[in-house]
Amino acid sequence: MCPDSRKDNHTYVEPGVLYLVSTPIGNLEDITLRALKVLQKADLLAAEDTRHTGILLKHYNLDKSIISYHDFNKNRKAPFLIEQLKASKSVAVISDAGTPGISDPGYHLVQLAIRENIRVVPVPGASAFLSALVASGLPTDKFVFEGFLSPKPGKRRKRLKELQEEKRTIIFYESPHRFIRMLDDVAEILGQRKMVIARELTKKFEEIIRGTPEEIKRYFGERKIKGELVVLIKGRSDVNERI
Repeated sequence: MCPDSRKDNHTYVEPGVLYLVSTPIGNLEDITLRALKVLQKADLLAAEDTRHTGILLKHYNLDKSIISYHDFNKNRKAPFLIEQLKASKSVAVISDAGTPGISDPGYHLVQLAIRENIRVVPVPGASAFLSALVASGLPTDKFVFEGFLSPKPGKRRKRLKELQEEKRTIIFYESPHRFIRMLDDVAEILGQRKMVIARELTKKFEEIIRGTPEEIKRYFGERKIKGELVVLIKGRSDVNERI
């Protein structure tokens, strides 16, 4: 029997275990009691952005040292974290926001841990793309998550063309400075389909905007767009049906 199939209720933070701790995507109150307990009891915290995580820890009066672990140092830091786990240290991995391993370097560490027969335990919580999906009004029974499309226009357009026949709801993340160019590409390649844009989820200026690429572009106009965006596009069937 593999270690991940053990039957227990994960009541305690155990030595030699890699915990993937979901953290709030905006509102600091969106964290579970279990996540707070793991952050408090873990021997090491590995965070994508130590300053961002520091704000969360301070809010909950958790005095913990944090190790930086992100895309640019994962090849150097992951082996160190694996050694700590093999030395019976508990490690909690935290992304910038949401669930670790989704479009972040947590995936790389999980692969190494499984290879070393190290137990991996998820601590569920917030996820930006799932929060956007359930509030979108688009079909939720079947969907495909694309992470971030390529920042390179040619590769982005190529991927959108590959998604032309996709019947499931399409979800991906986009940065503010590429957002309008992305809308233009979607309009040209996928047409004036239903789209939903979720911005600043759970924060003070949360917005969920529904419409076609043209309507959404008109809505934003010349405004400076801030915050990471979740983009949802209706699948190929019933593309003319209005929300």
